[in-house]
Amino acid sequence: MYGIAQNAKRLIRKKCFNQAAVAEKAGYNYKTFNNMLNGRKVITDSDVARIANALEVEPNELYGIKSQ
Repeated sequence: MYGIAQNAKRLIRKKCFNQAAVAEKAGYNYKTFNNMLNGRKVITDSDVARIANALEVEPNELYGIKSQ
């Protein structure tokens, strides 16, 4: 099972998104977002909602929960 950061990285690659663009769309500067994805900053529930919105997915996808 992957963590939120790993799932976010996977989705960024899968959707061919640019990490800096996702950070901006989620309302973070690049350094803060990069720190989240690399485990240097804790990702909170509110961060999950913002990141999911920027990635155009449901938050459950970041948690690794498959929808029925």
